[in-house]
Amino acid sequence: MKVLGLGDNVIDRYTHTGIGYPGGNALNFSVYARLLSAEAAYLGVFGNDPAADHIQRVLAARGIDISHCLVTPGENGHASLTIEQGDRRFLGSNAGGIRQSTPMDFALNDMPWLNQFALIHTSAYSYADHLLPALGLLPSLLSYDFSDDFDLGQALLLCRWLDYGFFSCAEYSLEESRRILAAAWEAGCSLPIATRGAEGALLFNGSHWLTQAPELITPVDTLGAGDAFITAFLLAHAGGGTQAESLARGAGFAAQICLMEGAFGDGMPYFQNGL
Repeated sequence: MKVLGLGDNVIDRYTHTGIGYPGGNALNFSVYARLLSAEAAYLGVFGNDPAADHIQRVLAARGIDISHCLVTPGENGHASLTIEQGDRRFLGSNAGGIRQSTPMDFALNDMPWLNQFALIHTSAYSYADHLLPALGLLPSLLSYDFSDDFDLGQALLLCRWLDYGFFSCAEYSLEESRRILAAAWEAGCSLPIATRGAEGALLFNGSHWLTQAPELITPVDTLGAGDAFITAFLLAHAGGGTQAESLARGAGFAAQICLMEGAFGDGMPYFQNGL
């Protein structure tokens, strides 16, 4: 299966160790898909600083196609965070760096290339919402991660284009999570899913509710766990797995990722002005 992560990439700067790790929802999707044996590409904007250089080297070494990415002068995206008892805690970011002022419209320049993918995944931090109508017309399945700070009204406007919509609902009750997923399904999202932290995952298919408990482990680092769940679920379901099987695959892979540092390792020391 050929898949594409479209949108955000960052360096996650760990303030307690001075190590920076490649990350970002769309980029993590591409890396995790490759780890799960899919043929993966990443499409996004890189700055021209040492952080961006490091990320590109890592992706090339992992066999991920970055041939259609844009490199532009400026600071790459980065986030600052720390780990407390295995759980990551975000401290701040530069909101994507150069990606803030670099339109993602170039992503549609090569439609024959986009047409080859069976699945495209993007996210709320990718500055690509305006591309969803065009992406939704492609033959590929389209997935979107709304993360945890979504405005439900704005999210529902995007749902009509989506085959899969993921909502981080760890701070919501079960009843509230059900209302969110039901609204997303009514708005046109074919399969809305909520990840609820220690409560596991919840899926609504329009007629039935499915739940998935997390795999209980002692995490080294929870960064990337949600992205790992999303990736494994998508590959399993798009590959013909049942919804229940796909939820279980997501939970299992998320647990594996929690046993490594950073979203997927490949860290390097960073300094105030980059890696």
